[in-house]
Amino acid sequence: MTALRQILARQIAQSGPISIADYMTQCLLHSDHGYYATRDPFGVAGDFTTAPEISQMFGELVGLCLAQSWMNAGAPNRIVLAELGPGRGTLMADILRATRAVPGFLASSEVHLVEASDHLRAIQAQTLKDMPVTWHDTVSALPEGPLFLVANEFLDALPIRQFVRSGDQWREKVIGLHDQALCFGLADPIPQALLATRLATTREGDVIEISSQVPGLVQTLSQRIDTDGGAALIIDYGDWHSLGDTFQALQGHTRVDPLAAPGQADLTAHVDFEAVAKAAQCAHTRLTTQGVFLERLGIVQRASSLAKGLTGEALKSHIAAHRRLTHPDEMGTLFKVLGLYQNGQTPPPGLEA
Repeated sequence: MTALRQILARQIAQSGPISIADYMTQCLLHSDHGYYATRDPFGVAGDFTTAPEISQMFGELVGLCLAQSWMNAGAPNRIVLAELGPGRGTLMADILRATRAVPGFLASSEVHLVEASDHLRAIQAQTLKDMPVTWHDTVSALPEGPLFLVANEFLDALPIRQFVRSGDQWREKVIGLHDQALCFGLADPIPQALLATRLATTREGDVIEISSQVPGLVQTLSQRIDTDGGAALIIDYGDWHSLGDTFQALQGHTRVDPLAAPGQADLTAHVDFEAVAKAAQCAHTRLTTQGVFLERLGIVQRASSLAKGLTGEALKSHIAAHRRLTHPDEMGTLFKVLGLYQNGQTPPPGLEA
């Protein structure tokens, strides 16, 4: 029994069942026992692998996309180059390396990272030791100025609530105790104003997921972009419309019971990109699959260039990485990209208005 499980069990015994959102928050961010507060979860030795860890091509192309957006905006001489949930710092390191070739871009850039985990901040500091970096706890703390930002696999870790349709009302899925074990249950049915429009598109028993943090975060980002200029790339797994139970736990690159070991597994849910777009106060692009986005940015040509210097296992690994990032059966279709940009300006490269 994990220490965090004991804490949650006592809380539930005293105050009653908790929402999935409360459970996710505790499991991921508890100061002493939270998942991100206690480990490096990335890579082969961790629990999951993100696109920047698969191949340098991902970060290079994202960086050049942001640099072209900067040029399209008139190449302002001071910008906030930011990342949300930067992991080990690998993506930002690849962005900075690739954009050295863009005259004036790095000289104009101040690097800012939004990261809640002190453990991961220390790893990021090592990865980015050659570049001045400022860390923030929240998006709202980012300084003023044109904002060029990437959020790769960030929104999927934001806490969600789940609601199950019951007639014309909704029952929230909660976590309680049964024989001292954590278990799922359903709260009493009540009307939900946030879900009133979903009665026409759902049936009895359908599950809808809502992240209460997404609208405020997107509004903050998009207002900044529309006021100060810039662009944002939101890259994650999910789709346009939330429907179904996508709450999951990963441990050792394998799906596990999300209630089995609180604080020991990564917890995520698919992103509802429709909710992201609706919250945007600036222009947004069409939702585009990651494979198409990277192909439009030239990943085929970049992969061919890198392959020229490789042989044997290194070449096989490179080909496999290219496939994993872009193929429909791998990350190419499951992962999507939505761009935010200033009204009246050009969408980020690789994306369409």
